[in-house]
Amino acid sequence: MSVATQANSAPAAPSLAKARLNATLSVPPHFMQSFKIPRGWLGFALLVYTTSLFAAPSAPAVPLWTSAAPGALGEKPQDIPTLTLFAPAAGKANGASLLVLPGGGYAHLADHEGAGYAEWFAAQGVTCYVLKYRLGSAGYRHPAMLNDAARALRLLRSWAKRDGLDPARIGVIGSSAGGHLASTLATHFDGGKLEGADLVERESSRPDVAILCYPVISFLEFGHVGSRKNLLGENPDPALVRYLSNELQVTAQTTPTFIWHTMEDKTVPVENAHLFAAALRAARVPYSLHVYEKGAHGLGLGRPGKPAPPWAEQCLYWLRERKFLL
Repeated sequence: MSVATQANSAPAAPSLAKARLNATLSVPPHFMQSFKIPRGWLGFALLVYTTSLFAAPSAPAVPLWTSAAPGALGEKPQDIPTLTLFAPAAGKANGASLLVLPGGGYAHLADHEGAGYAEWFAAQGVTCYVLKYRLGSAGYRHPAMLNDAARALRLLRSWAKRDGLDPARIGVIGSSAGGHLASTLATHFDGGKLEGADLVERESSRPDVAILCYPVISFLEFGHVGSRKNLLGENPDPALVRYLSNELQVTAQTTPTFIWHTMEDKTVPVENAHLFAAALRAARVPYSLHVYEKGAHGLGLGRPGKPAPPWAEQCLYWLRERKFLL
């Protein structure tokens, strides 16, 4: 198969121009005028929640591959990894792109950590894509999940070049098990197959920034048993357990990372965040660690009655500091 023919087998990206015309990512003024938003982080959390009420996907989901995904077990929706675009409103894109990896213990995908994040970051001018990756509950095991995430990152970089966005500002955000997948992408990337026939596979799978929200990092002492089982099976090889305990895989080339967690998290111990931050520190990789005292697992951006800490506002500050947001 010729290079040109193989290149055409890559999935077509959603049209950003059309998507931006359809994007409704701002809160209507009359709605905001009906509320008195309190000052401080509680007010910020309420603003995050109300903003998300008025956003929706900008285009239909796009499969990562035009044919069956490598290692597919069937042809059902659960066997077809996809990307869903959430575009900034027309004229608001700042050139950055973000791959969103929802959590769910590698058993399901939490919408508030997928579309919820994408909606909010799109309102900040970031072009977002939510990945529906394959899951352990559907019979998949490593490396299917990493293959999906790496392919998605390559597609975002390829589409950024096509759409006039910045291919050097491609980030990833993941929560809980999605945070494990994001940290895996940040530590197990490659520079692309430069001589490959598929032009998408020539792109690097390394994210330029990573955002980890109450992430699963380790599968050792502080590991999340359910995530490990769904990713690696019942009795995984100890060498594979260490290979995917990502605090052990950090190098000087690991992606600069923003991490947040809470001390009250009873599902994924806060030690996961500390372990990854310590590894980043030892490797001299830039990072920003935020550990809050209060808050259960899975808060995301928060919702009425369960506000999240002010991590999102602090994350924006860090992204500007790193010139990811200009």
